[in-house]
Amino acid sequence: MNKLPRDYVNTFSIVAFDPETEELGVAVASKFLSVGSIVPWAKAGVGAIATQSWANPLYGKDGLEWMAEGKDAEQTLQLLLEKDEQRESRQVGLVDAEGNSATFTGSDCYSWAGGISGPNFACQGNILTGEDVVKAMADAFQSATGSLAARLAVALKAGEDAGGDSRGKQSAALLVVKENGGYGGITDRYIDLRVDDHQEPVKELIRILRLHELYFHKSANEDILEVQGEFKAEMAGLLTKLGYIKTAQPSDQEIFEALQSFHLIENFDERIQAEGYVDKKVVNFMNDLVSQRND
Repeated sequence: MNKLPRDYVNTFSIVAFDPETEELGVAVASKFLSVGSIVPWAKAGVGAIATQSWANPLYGKDGLEWMAEGKDAEQTLQLLLEKDEQRESRQVGLVDAEGNSATFTGSDCYSWAGGISGPNFACQGNILTGEDVVKAMADAFQSATGSLAARLAVALKAGEDAGGDSRGKQSAALLVVKENGGYGGITDRYIDLRVDDHQEPVKELIRILRLHELYFHKSANEDILEVQGEFKAEMAGLLTKLGYIKTAQPSDQEIFEALQSFHLIENFDERIQAEGYVDKKVVNFMNDLVSQRND
């Protein structure tokens, strides 16, 4: 086998669309430093693209522009290939905002290389341990439940468990977009997580996805608790142990102000409740912090 070009991104990825939430996303893992800086491209209301193998970032840029003009995934793929003299070295997966998908693996991609596409998704990979990797990803995505991000993560883990990149592990990334889904509702970048260099990048990606859900998902109604009675005393105790309350017998106002400070300092902006109420997941986080300090 010839020496790999410097920009040869050997990897496995999945692009997908959720017709219920209209989210679009890409998940990718590779024995390649910072794969998330090259492979995933997505735009809300338009599509998602994974460009890899001898990666050409213009597949992401131009592909999204063509889909924004009304081209579907297959039409966009054909346009990308027509203008690329090195197309046989490329690998790409696309899904548009209608759920149409396409995948392409050039004849010069390093073995094993190939892909599977279906309604709302496309999986592809190169320099894999075998075809089982993309099959496992496709099966896992189609049978998984939950958010698009969760299903993409499940598919990525299934691909890794089936053998993944034959050269090993190094980085992973997850990108999900939706209209006004970004911080403060200003951009479409809903989830943008990267593990650039790690011994277990997929596991680490899943760990930080759970942190993202904790910090940035809004509270469920069933998780909102009223701070009163014995529970109020429990909250005062936790806030005292964490250093937010300094007095021996704090007033209600001191407790509520300390709780507000905890939310802001620990980045729980999305889970702040009306005065006198708290999210159960925040309380669980506080208990975990206290336990860690006692260990």
